[in-house]
Amino acid sequence: MDWSRRGYHAQRWAARGALLAAALAVATPLVYGGLRGLALLVLGAAGLGLSAAAVWWTLTLRGPLRWGAALVAVCVPAALLALFAVTLFWALLVSLALWGLAVWSGRYALRGTGGHAPARERRLPPPRKPVLIMNPRSGGGKVGRFRLREKAERLGARVVLLEPGQQHDVTELARRAVADGADLLGAAGGDGTQALVAAVAAEHDVPFLVISAGTRNHFALDLGLDRGNPAACLDALTDGVELRVDLGFAGDQPFVNNASFGAYAAIVQSPAYRDDKIGTSLEMLPDLLTGQQGPRLVARAGDTTLTAPQAVLVSNNPYRTGDPFGLGRRERLDSGTLGVLGVKVEGAISAAALLLNPDPAGLTVLAATEVVVEADRDEIEAGVDGEAMVLPAPVHCRIAPGALRVRVPRKRPGVAPGPPRLDWRRLRKLAATVGRTAAPTHLHWPRHRPRHPDSPDRQETPTSGTGPSGT
Repeated sequence: MDWSRRGYHAQRWAARGALLAAALAVATPLVYGGLRGLALLVLGAAGLGLSAAAVWWTLTLRGPLRWGAALVAVCVPAALLALFAVTLFWALLVSLALWGLAVWSGRYALRGTGGHAPARERRLPPPRKPVLIMNPRSGGGKVGRFRLREKAERLGARVVLLEPGQQHDVTELARRAVADGADLLGAAGGDGTQALVAAVAAEHDVPFLVISAGTRNHFALDLGLDRGNPAACLDALTDGVELRVDLGFAGDQPFVNNASFGAYAAIVQSPAYRDDKIGTSLEMLPDLLTGQQGPRLVARAGDTTLTAPQAVLVSNNPYRTGDPFGLGRRERLDSGTLGVLGVKVEGAISAAALLLNPDPAGLTVLAATEVVVEADRDEIEAGVDGEAMVLPAPVHCRIAPGALRVRVPRKRPGVAPGPPRLDWRRLRKLAATVGRTAAPTHLHWPRHRPRHPDSPDRQETPTSGTGPSGT
């Protein structure tokens, strides 16, 4: 829609204020400290680079050299902070306050210049024969602690418990439930269990209910569900709405969050990792990061080829990258694209560049509809939604747009929209305009999104304020 003249003028002046505050934030320590302030800024940048290099040495060396590097990685930032506090204390506080003002003003100026389409909800009658698969071991026993089985059965659901100490084929249990007439499948457990049941639900085009009874439950978080109270997820059985979201696949393995390849995927394969995560990681990382152990990977995503990365993360929809407070969160779950994050560090200098360079060569962030991960061996170690697996190479990662019908409570916390990316070039353009010709405009999204080919026609309504805005 058109911006009001008053609102646009406010945003234009906010852009000018952001640029001025950013300039003053840089100038304040220089003016206050003179040449000494300039020297301290140079020293600070050099110290950060040295700290990043020391972290790399800590991860790739063994013995006394490792502990010496770890000492440098800890002591250098602490010494820099103390030096800045003693020399430029008040100037530093003023500079930080100005940076905060610059970020706030810049985001205010850019509000409405981008974003995502509102999620669409389908209002449907409650399921008649819901079947919920619950893992009582997940999340430290949340199934028992929140009495999920008892509440679900009171609401008319049939509960299948994964008995501790027994091997269960979750996929087969879900398929058997559909064969017996289930018109909704649900899972209470970690994201790995969620993905297996979700794949069966998508295969048979029945709704899927997420119950946040795992340890982290990133999928539930991005759906806007209450992770602190998994029992609230069961409200969807009686007062629920349906969302269409995407489902990722690494080969034949489904994932609701991500599939990782490289160093982390190799570490989680170790039997010792579960009991000693830090010790196992420190033991294996030197060989993995320097290429002496593990496969040599090549990842292809669209026109981009990543050669010999130490880590590749393929996610079901891209993660936020421009907001440090929103890292690990996804704006949407229905964009129809995979997120790709590749890391390649070739030494201490490359590690320092990751921290100091705003666009480091060793970090690749992009989106694609398909990713192929190849290796110099027949199998590739992978972590799929946190589960350790070994997949035949090459691994074809793909996304199934709108394949999963997720039933969520009508009243739920929701997902707060992320702030706009702080783009200084756009701020300069906005601040320099005199008339309304360069006024930012909303993104216009298609009135109708692609629908899963097997889904019946249903009336769709825009998401209310209580629903998640990121799906």
